[in-house]
Amino acid sequence: MPKFTDLKVKLFTDGADKAQILEMAKQPWIAGFTTNPSLLKKAGVADYAAYARDLVAAVPDRHISFEVFSDDVPEMVAQARVIASWGRNVFVKLPVTNTRGEPLFEAVRSLSRDGVNINMTAIFASDQVARAVDALAGGAPACVSVFAGRLADFGIDYRPIMRDAVARARSTRNVEIIWASTREAFNVLEADEIGCHIITAPADILRKLPAIGSKTAAELSLDAVKAFRADAIAAGLTLESPPAPTPPSDRAARADCSPLNQIVFAGSAVLSR
Repeated sequence: MPKFTDLKVKLFTDGADKAQILEMAKQPWIAGFTTNPSLLKKAGVADYAAYARDLVAAVPDRHISFEVFSDDVPEMVAQARVIASWGRNVFVKLPVTNTRGEPLFEAVRSLSRDGVNINMTAIFASDQVARAVDALAGGAPACVSVFAGRLADFGIDYRPIMRDAVARARSTRNVEIIWASTREAFNVLEADEIGCHIITAPADILRKLPAIGSKTAAELSLDAVKAFRADAIAAGLTLESPPAPTPPSDRAARADCSPLNQIVFAGSAVLSR
């Protein structure tokens, strides 16, 4: 099993809580940050521009993705240009379509050629990957975010699309694939194994990574048993149960030592003479 220090995939933190972002930014192995409107809502962000500028000032040296939120394509493009002005390390997230299913491939092509760093997001299908990479290839630095974890939630094998996405991006000089909607630490190993450029994950998953490769399955098993025992004691659990039955070997030993067996043995000894 590989160790944490063996990983080549770049690690991004997915979240919008400022305190958490600043905490994760202290880790040199965190290469960037991704946010989205749902995460902003969860973090209680009200003034988007002020929040984003403050964050860029606090973390000026790493990738930070901020997403447009309009549903009108021309307005999305206008918002993208505003967001791009917040910092040189900012990547503008634009979804693959708006809510009416209107694609944004030509919009991101134009923005990318104008020097806007793009993170095209909400990608779930191979044809979306192909069109996104084609639109972004040759432009400014760009990312394509494939929602592997959400595909898995619905029983869809994400491995073929992830391999295809990585192969397509590696044929360009400027496009990288982000493994998105990460569900568990093992996804990081999967992303690393297929050569994915980046994986973005919640902080609670990323905090588990330094322990990768540090314990064997047997050690983990014993840890689990000890944890169950400690929790049972801490909870004060009790259970009335009958006395444990005597093991068969103990019963046989006591039977051999009974007075009757001793008499029978003595008689046998006399007859044998």
